[in-house]
Amino acid sequence: MVVDDHPMWRDAVARDLSEAGFDVVATAGDGPQAVRRARAAGPDVLVLDLNLPGLPGVQVCKEVVGDNPAVRVLVLSASGEHADVLEAVKSGATGYLVKSASTAELLDAVRRTAAGDAVFTPGLAGLVLGEYRRLAGEPAATAAGRENAPRLTERETEVLRLVAKGLSYKQIAERLVISHRTVQNHVQNTLGKLQLHNRVELVRYAIERGLDTSG
Repeated sequence: MVVDDHPMWRDAVARDLSEAGFDVVATAGDGPQAVRRARAAGPDVLVLDLNLPGLPGVQVCKEVVGDNPAVRVLVLSASGEHADVLEAVKSGATGYLVKSASTAELLDAVRRTAAGDAVFTPGLAGLVLGEYRRLAGEPAATAAGRENAPRLTERETEVLRLVAKGLSYKQIAERLVISHRTVQNHVQNTLGKLQLHNRVELVRYAIERGLDTSG
């Protein structure tokens, strides 16, 4: 699903996605319409602009992900401002691409978002990881739930550590000499055990436990 308040831009993105083989189930031009149509269409991936009339993009993201935690949100915004990126991620976005990206970069980002990767315009991934580390350093973040943390297998922990370091599923598969599908299965199992909803939450969980700096 594509959400943008500029009709020409929205139509062009939807057309590019359709021509690349994606099934565009809906489009929307303002915030309230986006929430309604996302509920009705149930997209796997929402390509979302932040600057929307009626309801800001971050609020749309919160509501759509709140309704359906399985949906993955890729923000496609003219802004590369750090505050906008962090606000989008905290609202549930799993990726952030600036509008200066090429069509090929957008298609790749949508594919990777659909596969569960956290996708960010170069330079923004480090910012997001840095923010997780700052949040993880806050006193309440580490103590809660550690005593009764679910037990992960050795391989699940290994995959989680590499996810926390910012590797894509493809890179993890190559590093561990296993298939991309196996990596996805380990991540899905880990999400289920930890009762988390997406890769962004998984990264934060791992960083809270120092997995990004170990191994």
